[in-house]
Amino acid sequence: MDQTDVVNRRLELQGGHGLRHRGHPLDSSRDVAIREAALDLLSEIGYDRLTMDAVAARAHASKATIYRRWQGKAALVVDALNCSKGSMPEPDTGSLEGDLAALSQRSCSQENRFDVGVMLGLITALAHDAELRDVVRERMIEPRTKVIREIFERAVARGEVSTERNLDLLVSLLPALMIQQVLITGELPDINFSSRVINDVILPLATASNTSINS
Repeated sequence: MDQTDVVNRRLELQGGHGLRHRGHPLDSSRDVAIREAALDLLSEIGYDRLTMDAVAARAHASKATIYRRWQGKAALVVDALNCSKGSMPEPDTGSLEGDLAALSQRSCSQENRFDVGVMLGLITALAHDAELRDVVRERMIEPRTKVIREIFERAVARGEVSTERNLDLLVSLLPALMIQQVLITGELPDINFSSRVINDVILPLATASNTSINS
């Protein structure tokens, strides 16, 4: 495997974007338009009906241009979502409550909120599209879950949370309830919703004594 192949493989694992062709990096000037086209279509018609032909037409690009950058529809959509939202912050305020509040504030800020149509278009497809689930899990969920889990692991190390708490459950609560909010109300969770979940559900469960949990 030559150096170009090594670089290509690394970029594939990061989303398939920017693949080199015989040592020459692709022109990235069309990337923003292609990502925006994918997200617009996801919001308008949903993931199932979204096609690379439609993205190409909306972005005024060729399908060959798109496929040189992304391996397929799932990789393109997830890369577009990641680029629009940015990376999850890694707060370390010194307390579990402070870390969760900082995380919630950042995630619910206007510049980091997905369009509700985009979220619904993605969520409804996850139930039956295995390829999309795999890409979403690998490139969106796992990196963000890692950040949240580190918050709880620091809380355990500080003695705020018992070593007997189920961290997998605690880590999954906020994302799960936020997705439920989208599906039930058709609206994106705001800072008030996430704060209630943190203060009324997660923190009491995380910091409860073993006696309270077992009684």
